Amino acid sequence: MTVDWGRGGPDLLVAVDRDAGPLRTQIQDQLRAAIRDQRLGAGERLPSTRRLAELLEVARGTVVDVYEQLLAEGYLESTVGSGTRVAAIGSSGGSARRAPVVVSAPSSPRPVDFEYGIPDLRSVPLSDWSWAVSKATQTLPTAALGDEDLAGSRNLREVVTAYHRRVRAGWATAEDAIIVSGFRQGLAFALATLARQGIPRIALEDPGPRDHALIARRAGLEAVPVPVDDHGLDVGRLRRSGARAVLLTPAHQCPTGVVLGPSRRRDLIAWADEVDGVILEDDYDAEFRYDRQPVGSLQGLNPARVIALGSVSKTLAPTIRLGWVFAPPRFAAGIVEEKRLSSRGAPGLDQEALALLMETGRFDRHLRRVREIYRTRRDLLAAEVEHAFGPGRLRGLAAGCHALLHLPDGSSERGVAAAAETMGVRVNPLSHYRFVTEDGRAAPLGFPPALVLGFGNVDEQQLRRGIRILARAAERHAGPARERE
Repeated sequence: MTVDWGRGGPDLLVAVDRDAGPLRTQIQDQLRAAIRDQRLGAGERLPSTRRLAELLEVARGTVVDVYEQLLAEGYLESTVGSGTRVAAIGSSGGSARRAPVVVSAPSSPRPVDFEYGIPDLRSVPLSDWSWAVSKATQTLPTAALGDEDLAGSRNLREVVTAYHRRVRAGWATAEDAIIVSGFRQGLAFALATLARQGIPRIALEDPGPRDHALIARRAGLEAVPVPVDDHGLDVGRLRRSGARAVLLTPAHQCPTGVVLGPSRRRDLIAWADEVDGVILEDDYDAEFRYDRQPVGSLQGLNPARVIALGSVSKTLAPTIRLGWVFAPPRFAAGIVEEKRLSSRGAPGLDQEALALLMETGRFDRHLRRVREIYRTRRDLLAAEVEHAFGPGRLRGLAAGCHALLHLPDGSSERGVAAAAETMGVRVNPLSHYRFVTEDGRAAPLGFPPALVLGFGNVDEQQLRRGIRILARAAERHAGPARERE
């Protein structure tokens, strides 16, 4: 007879064969083996003797004998009011033994990770998010628990477009908005829509965000690089690229940190009108500007030519996979159709929770708080870099949570990054963000050797230690100019 006791204890199959010897021995051997093999883990509660006897159709006294034997051997422990549980023993061996004593190794400094794009995860407003999810659960009508509007929660679309108009000088309404599960999903839907509408080629910033070329090619578009300089995307080179679409990060270019200049913004809008083109605006961290008001969204300049994409990955946390696309009417329906066929939508309760967070002012309050945290870190980063590397080495400090550290001439970006990693500091070289063709080639960048320093998720102590280590790594890899990898 084989029994899965299920109810009243952890799942375990126990087999008894009335023709195969004493039942007590069979049950005892199987339980002992299950504990040794860790199929029954320490602390797991076993069924009562009465319950197990009923399940196995044996006398209760047989199970009592089994439990008492295993208690004596140290495999089980019994406490009044807590029942019989599996004791903590070693993972193998023929007899019970105490769990080994773990001796802690001397603590070492936490690794420093200057990864770009990660906000301060210690500052995520989890209590506010928990409140918003709970409130949404309590107030959402039963009818809203079915499939949502294909474009997403109407409430959230109204809230995020109002926020974009208020904070980013945008010009979108709820009818222009599609809620998605993060920026990349929105980008994939938008690019697929462009391809279906006969736009075959898209220009991308070089250097620029990782993987955008791969995403564009998967959508059926040809991706071409357009260089970035100290004023942002080179619109003259864009005109010569033959593209009718461009994806860029104008408010705080990734990864160089430059802001698209006023004349370039005007030229870009004019280019879109000239070629009947479309601008895809990655508005990823514009809320974090420290010395003056953030530059407005391109979408506000020409809503008919701009698809604006945003998310809460930088403002809240990457794990809250919510984003939005603000699209002109000629593209919005196609993006909604891509969403319908692909995923139907982001979790509805989370959408309502985000709307509540923004409507009640909790989102703005969080941004004000972390903006001051990032400002303090930015100022400390600037001071530490100047002390360790000299003045004028750090660029892109006006906004966002990353900056560009220019290394001494002739330095090997990858050599410095590799040396730093051996000393507990992770950082990406600027060349990590260069445009890579389909055959895996990358043209040399028109920038001096540099490292991209994300400071959103490093505390002050880590920041100081990390910059000092980078300075030592740079000393090892300074020398004659060499071919950039």
